[in-house]
Amino acid sequence: MGVEGCTKCIKYVLFVFNFIFWLAGGIILGVALWLRHDSQTTNILYLQLGDKQAPNTFYVGIYILIAVGAVMMFVGFLGCYGAIQESQCLLGTFFTCLVILFACEVAAGIWGFVNKDQIAKDVKQFYDQAFQQALMAESETNNGKAVVKTFHETLDCCGPDNAIGVITPLWREDLCSKKDNLLKTVFETSNCHKKIDELFSGKLYLIGIAAIVVAVIMIFEMILSMVLCCGIRNSSVY
Repeated sequence: MGVEGCTKCIKYVLFVFNFIFWLAGGIILGVALWLRHDSQTTNILYLQLGDKQAPNTFYVGIYILIAVGAVMMFVGFLGCYGAIQESQCLLGTFFTCLVILFACEVAAGIWGFVNKDQIAKDVKQFYDQAFQQALMAESETNNGKAVVKTFHETLDCCGPDNAIGVITPLWREDLCSKKDNLLKTVFETSNCHKKIDELFSGKLYLIGIAAIVVAVIMIFEMILSMVLCCGIRNSSVY
């Protein structure tokens, strides 16, 4: 015997929320794949300075997002099917998966908040090391100059956030992408430390918005799934 009245309405509301949840999982998966293959981040984070690899903390977060998006799509499908079939077993499994996923999202959010400054700091330190090697003409033995030029061309910047970076374009113009007017480069081109901060803060901003929207949907779904499960149990008594 199927559910009736308000419980039936909750059934279809839960189905709609799960469909939205499934779409949100697809969006998060798409955004994560975009961040993973975005030219700005890949050009920088695939660099290698001698034996030293660029920091991969950012990619750790991206792989977590890819996993979360894929799991969300599976859980969303499970919730849709469980609601339509009015299956207490599927709805109970769906609720358990939501709780685990919500806990993982909170943990990932805390990890991202704690490490958001460290990610940019690691990349800036990597850039500074390459910059110093390029200035000291060590490019014959390593790829410091190539690493620095990749930063400059990708982020449209020149020099670190210090006095050396300000005067560098005047006597090492080969390190900067703008060679037509060196004085203009000094006064109009942003330093690379600032550009790196903007790059990662912008990415984390998008991730934060997506995480908040998904968290709200998950809370509603947990409530609705339990209400529907109780309604199914009560209707089976009669």
